[in-house]
Amino acid sequence: MKIKWLKTAMLCIVLVTITCLPAACTQITGEEPATLPAGGEAFPLEIVDQAGRAVRVEKLPEKIISLAPSNTEILYALGLEDRLVGVTEYCDYPEAARQKPEVGGYSTVDVEKVVDAEPDLIFATNIHKDEVTPRLEGLGLTVVTLDPTNVEEVVEAINLMGRVTGKGEAASHITGEMEERIKAVTDKTAALAEEQKPRVIYILWHDPLMTVGKVTRIHELIHMAGGINIAQDLTEEYPKISMEAVIMANPQVIIAGGGHGSGQDAPVQFALTEPRLAGVEARLYNRVYEIDSDLTSRPGPRVVEGLEQLAEFIHPELFEGSR
Repeated sequence: MKIKWLKTAMLCIVLVTITCLPAACTQITGEEPATLPAGGEAFPLEIVDQAGRAVRVEKLPEKIISLAPSNTEILYALGLEDRLVGVTEYCDYPEAARQKPEVGGYSTVDVEKVVDAEPDLIFATNIHKDEVTPRLEGLGLTVVTLDPTNVEEVVEAINLMGRVTGKGEAASHITGEMEERIKAVTDKTAALAEEQKPRVIYILWHDPLMTVGKVTRIHELIHMAGGINIAQDLTEEYPKISMEAVIMANPQVIIAGGGHGSGQDAPVQFALTEPRLAGVEARLYNRVYEIDSDLTSRPGPRVVEGLEQLAEFIHPELFEGSR
């Protein structure tokens, strides 16, 4: 009986020792377990941002600042509005973003306001890389740059933001849907012969007359939508173009970017009423359209909506009423 009791006691001691080992190891090393959000990656997390910079995100960010309207749109799409503690004065979509504290303009960031907000993570763009980003990092703040130059990189930017905020699953859902919608357009336009692609001019502004060159995302959208950008041989991003050059190119479709505030419809009104454009095919066949310029110029989730609208304008026979 005594031997049996001793064996039982020894077994209990062994079990207690094994149970306590993980806690003991943690106390000995002094290391805390890595932060692992549901469906996300472990923190600290090391990534390379879209400026090619290696960035270490120490923990799941709870206070985030956006230094660009496109970054703000992505944050809201990912459901991170409750963690957003600062935006720019130009962050106007969704409407709720207007109510967030402002930390300056797009290129005129108020560093003091950023510091006062005590952010865990700041999302910047390439415009901030020379001055703003170094200043913020010099103050011990973590900055991730999103700088998508084409549609594929917009998708990458959304997935990257999802990774560093613990919203990887939500980001994958958003980008998966975007890719499906993009494919629904390009599957139809890819089969078009060159002679089936209308000549298109995208008017950014009318005075001076400005359009989009080959190195822009808007040019890429026009191409994906099955059009030919009449300014595709111009090397500048947003070049001025002469009225003579436009008339000679004889665009079959004119698309004017619309903005917000006073003069928002000035480009489309110019396209519709300028006497010198009266003889181009776009005017003769009533193919002058206006698009919200945010859908084409902002590298966020709504860029797909911009593509779909351009496709409807350029090829109504293929896409009208498809959205």
